[in-house]
Amino acid sequence: MKIYNKKYLFAALFASFLVVGCSNDDDSMNPTPPTMEADFTGTFSQVDHMGRPGINTVLNGSADNKNMHNKTIPSNMQATFQASFQARLEALHDAYAVLLGADPADINYEPNILGDILNGAEPTSEANPNIVSAEVLTTVLSNDVLEVAPNAPTVYFDGGAGAPSFEGAIGFTGRKLQDDVIDVSLILLFGGETGARFNGEGGLPQLVTDGVAITADNITTSFPYIGAPE
Repeated sequence: MKIYNKKYLFAALFASFLVVGCSNDDDSMNPTPPTMEADFTGTFSQVDHMGRPGINTVLNGSADNKNMHNKTIPSNMQATFQASFQARLEALHDAYAVLLGADPADINYEPNILGDILNGAEPTSEANPNIVSAEVLTTVLSNDVLEVAPNAPTVYFDGGAGAPSFEGAIGFTGRKLQDDVIDVSLILLFGGETGARFNGEGGLPQLVTDGVAITADNITTSFPYIGAPE
């Protein structure tokens, strides 16, 4: 009788060990980690930033300048980079002139399609031509940040009625995922007054698009909001 009871006692203990070992409650094996609070004390250095994609790439000529641009705070960007951005923009037009076998003096930057978006909403006149000169454009682009306009549609650039008047155009009020910011930037730099100056036609180089489109079916409603590469 005692041996019989001991057998069952041993079996019961063994079964209890199995139940504990196979339990779904892993708290004892994997305790909840303690809550960590971020510590922002200390000295930090800015090493990179991204405002308008492609601007640093196109308008800074050397790797050193590109790296310096990434480390410069926005409030210092205009004073540091506007003049070199403008010189670079003009130099690129000279380089394309040489490739076309033309006199560099004949192919320069042309005022672009931004019109009164950058120069003010007063009606265009001889006294207020609303010309987006190379200086005006590079002043804006050297401050490499994305603006936000709470009381206007969010868009990198919308040409409105399009060439030649671009009536109703709006730009630099933010950025949507659907905005092709690289094409817009190239148009502003090389598209001239119609947006199609260097459009690859008539023997001219194609400078107003990178040829890569963002398709509507590649935009999602959940993070990271852009689908797999196509």
